[in-house]
Amino acid sequence: MSAIPKTKTTVEEYLEIERNSDEKHEYFNGEIFAMSGAKRNHNVIAWNIGGELRQKLKDRKCEAYPADMRVFVPKTNLYTYPDLVVVCGEPKFQDNVFDTLLNPVLLIEVLSDSTESYDRGKKFQHYRSIESLQEYVLVSQDEARIEKYVRHGDGFWLLSEAVGIDSEIEFSSIECLIKLSEVYDKINFENE
Repeated sequence: MSAIPKTKTTVEEYLEIERNSDEKHEYFNGEIFAMSGAKRNHNVIAWNIGGELRQKLKDRKCEAYPADMRVFVPKTNLYTYPDLVVVCGEPKFQDNVFDTLLNPVLLIEVLSDSTESYDRGKKFQHYRSIESLQEYVLVSQDEARIEKYVRHGDGFWLLSEAVGIDSEIEFSSIECLIKLSEVYDKINFENE
């Protein structure tokens, strides 16, 4: 008795499925992975950061996108949905549907228990191969803490963090200073 080989999904099949789906899915190495919904703190934090970015990028040649903007990582063939994406200059898309971004400069992930190790590990490994990417930000939803990794030189990433509600952090890739009190507005850490 022989095993039935598992059929891999092509990129073209994935994009057709994804563009007709009400739910979001990541794609990697021929496999499609459903993305789960986010809890209240995750959504409030992402919305707060998005609001701050909108105000700070208003008169600049940068655009911020929420979690519905798919990003393609060409070197590893990953299609994924970061919580927030910023592109500066002319956005480049995979095709004329304009739903798969190729040149982010800043990617932001709000951490959750189910995704934290992936966001810190394999996902960041994928992201580091994006040539345009200058900064990767991880935002805790359990405490007032934001970590950022900034690209320096050839493959060198420098970690810094802001801790505490009275702190602030600069997203250096877009020269935006953000107060953690704004990021965590309406968040009660004791209730989660």
